[in-house]
Parts: sequence; C-alpha cells; structure tokens
Amino acid sequence: MEQTHRSWVEHIMGMPMSIHLRGPGASSAAADVAVTLAYDELRRADELFSTYRPDSQVSRLNAGTLTLAEADGDVRVVAEVCDVARDRTQGAFDAHLPAPGGGTWFDPSGLVKTWAAERAFAHLATVELCDAYLGAAGDIVVHTQFSTPWRIGVEVPMQATGDAADGSDDRLLDVIELSAGGIATSGTSRRGAHLVDPRTGAPADALLAATVVGPSLMWADVYATAACAYGDDAMGWLETLDGYDALIVYAGTGQVRRTKGWRSAA
Repeated sequence: MEQTHRSWVEHIMGMPMSIHLRGPGASSAAADVAVTLAYDELRRADELFSTYRPDSQVSRLNAGTLTLAEADGDVRVVAEVCDVARDRTQGAFDAHLPAPGGGTWFDPSGLVKTWAAERAFAHLATVELCDAYLGAAGDIVVHTQFSTPWRIGVEVPMQATGDAADGSDDRLLDVIELSAGGIATSGTSRRGAHLVDPRTGAPADALLAATVVGPSLMWADVYATAACAYGDDAMGWLETLDGYDALIVYAGTGQVRRTKGWRSAA
C-alpha cells in the first residue's frame, strides 16, 4: 500500500495547531472531513474559553454577565473536570486563580487547550488505515493503527539566561516512541515565570520543565502543571501516578530526573 504523509497547521487559541496523517487512509475524503471537523472543534473551544476575548463565555463568567448554570454545556463540563483535577492533584492544579486587582477568577487555560485537542483528535482517530498526530504548541496526542510508533523529541529547556539547562548545544534532551496517548510539557522555560502554586500563591519556579506522558493528553497536561507546583517534591508525587511517567528538569542546576517507568527510545 502507498504510504502517504499529509500535514496541516492553523493558528488557533493563540498558538500553532498542527495535524499529521500518514498511511493510505491519509489521502481519503474521510481524512479531509476529519481534519475540517478537528479544526472546527478547536476554533469553537477558543470562542468559548479564551481569556483574551471579552465575548467568550469564560470572560463573561468572570465579568459576572453569565452564570455557570446558563453557560454552554461544554463550559460546565470543563468546570467539573477542573474540580476533579484539583482533587487529583491535592490542589496543585486549580482553575480558580488570583485575578488582576484581587480576588480570584476562573481560568481553565491549564487544561482546556489539551481537553480541546483530545476532542479534536477524536475525529482524526476515526480515519481508517491512518495514523494521526495532533500537536498543540508542543503538547501532542497520537494514534497508530497502520505504521510504526511516532518518535517524539523532548527539548532541552532553556535557563533564564537563555542557556541550555544541561549546558550543551543539543536541542533534544530525550526521545520517546509513542503509539497512542499524549505527551505534555509545562514549565518556565518557554514562557518565563508564569506559573504559581495555587495552594500558596507563590511562584512555581523550582522546575524549568516537567514532561508527562500517558494515555490521556489532557491528564498528562494537568499532571505536568501540577508537578511544577510541587517543585522539589514533584518526583515523589509523580511516582504515585498510575499509567503516567515523567521527566523533570530542575531550575538552577539543570538536573534531569525520570520516573522509574519512563522509557527512552533506543
């Protein structure tokens, strides 16, 4: 069978969203429909959840012009998932964050990107004889039914000085092979000190990066964000997660640690 590889990229939710399909099914009409539906799903999530759009439902919730009971069903679902995430992480992940000017506001950005990515990816996974990959600014979900696993590189995070954490010029810290599931990274390397520990309000800056891999991209994202809040205690907590493994890089020293189940590609 002919091995076809097609790719697309659109800028949605303030970031590049890329799709790759490979295998004989990648050239089918079903693939074209699935890609269209996937991007429609992502655009709808941006309309509902963007904290930068004053007309989004999240912005209206925080402005007091919309109640959660009146909100779209997907907004209520995400609010419930955020509560579950807070409980699973013992408060290290929380969508109720300090608001500008005091108080708190509802900001599900810590999981809604990957929640939406998984929803979009569900369309791609239905295409027969086709492997699928969706990348959301470095967070990736894949499905393989035709070819070999996807090889995914974990970048060396940058220190605040702009130097590689391990002092090298090698841009990859590790490589894994993934046939299904997701891999997500959180930290201060790319966006600076934007994370806080929701339990204390203090900056979550002990880790440069936390990368988590497992069966769900969204939960990998939640756990990576929570790991940054756990900081020096992250590895002990990450080892307790069932079905998920992680690689973390400490700020300052650049030390790299991996959970016992982490599997690097040969």
